[in-house]
Amino acid sequence: MLWNKCRKENKIYLTFDDGPVPGVTDFVLEELDKREMKATFFMVGDNVKKHPQLALNVAEAGHGIGNHTFHHLNGYYASFDNYLSDIESCEYVFEEVLEQNSSLFRPPYGKLTKKQFEAIKSKYQVVMWDVLSGDYDQRQSPTKCLSKTKKYSRNGSIILFHDQLKTQQVLKKILPDYLDFVQDTGFQTAVL
Repeated sequence: MLWNKCRKENKIYLTFDDGPVPGVTDFVLEELDKREMKATFFMVGDNVKKHPQLALNVAEAGHGIGNHTFHHLNGYYASFDNYLSDIESCEYVFEEVLEQNSSLFRPPYGKLTKKQFEAIKSKYQVVMWDVLSGDYDQRQSPTKCLSKTKKYSRNGSIILFHDQLKTQQVLKKILPDYLDFVQDTGFQTAVL
């Protein structure tokens, strides 16, 4: 599993999970585009199917695409066969809508069993993270979310945000400031 990239390079890897979602993913794309930054989007297949143009917008802007299952399944609770089938369903939608495959996979909630991991590791780079923004945590203020994310960002960090309805309000408050911080600090952003 990949938790971070090279610590010697002045690069960070922005990632967004759970989209594409109208009103959120397009906001993220606009903010990245303003600063000429790139990110990797771990998309839920069902959302790609519901919002194909938004998914295409992500791909056409040159951002990375990763598989996040079709139904956002928690690997701890899904049967082995159902989990693998859900990953394949997401891949099928990528081929159908985006006309591309992805070799990247992020398990929803960061949870998958050893057996599931063993079954997919030859086809996918399983990508985790070393900086969890906490944008989904209703108990954490946007200010705390932003300061914590800035504090732990360093060379090679894989930063996790979510482009979904549940995080929309927090993301709109913190993402512009965080991206300005990335720019001002001199980090380069890169696709995984």
